[in-house]
Amino acid sequence: MSGTRDENVFMARLSEQAERYEDMVEYMKRVATMGSELSPDERNLLSVAYKNSVGARRQAWRAVNQLEMQESKKGPAILELIKQYRMKIEAELDTSCREMINILHTELIPKAGNPEAKVFYLKLKGDYNRYLSEFAAGENHNKSANEAHDSYKSASENAVSELPPTHPIRLGVALNFSVFYYEVHSAPEKACVLAKSAFDDAMQVMDSLDEDQYKEASAILQLLRDNLTLWTKNMLDGEGGDMQPQDM
Repeated sequence: MSGTRDENVFMARLSEQAERYEDMVEYMKRVATMGSELSPDERNLLSVAYKNSVGARRQAWRAVNQLEMQESKKGPAILELIKQYRMKIEAELDTSCREMINILHTELIPKAGNPEAKVFYLKLKGDYNRYLSEFAAGENHNKSANEAHDSYKSASENAVSELPPTHPIRLGVALNFSVFYYEVHSAPEKACVLAKSAFDDAMQVMDSLDEDQYKEASAILQLLRDNLTLWTKNMLDGEGGDMQPQDM
């Protein structure tokens, strides 16, 4: 039984409290495909559901991928077992990411009724194509990376023209787009220029914000600052570094 919109939203909240994110995905997927625009609260629930579901698999993939490299001397039998498990995780990641991208492309982006919603969804489209590019190889990697770049670029252009520099969604686009440049395009200079520009633009008008807005913007600005510090250090040291950059 699919339930009403309100019932699915309620069950999504309940699933979140229970930390059952696969269930949360299913409830919010129903809401997102009901044919009408999502409220800000609903789109945040959808984002949280997929971020946690996919995030757990991204973390698992990194761990297994690292183990596969570490265990390279243990012989082909062991490596084959690790490889098969890695491929299982990749298949789950591929399914979840493409599912989200399809919902965004067919349901949410066309129905976005205001600039904030449009930028939010374009950012998500960039995010989930970026996640695909993390484990894809060859032409699949290139295709996902190009799709991510184009989505982030569109999100960034719309954000700069329509949203104030301190808007959390605009800052989130800059944060994740810069991470994309650093991790996927291996372009640390571009990543630093983008992150620093967003940071500087926001800092110029921070004094005009109320307390809640200030706190929300400050949290994302700290992530931008942390990444800039990490990337600058890595470039000076001439190495990639082991720490993962912050995104949202």
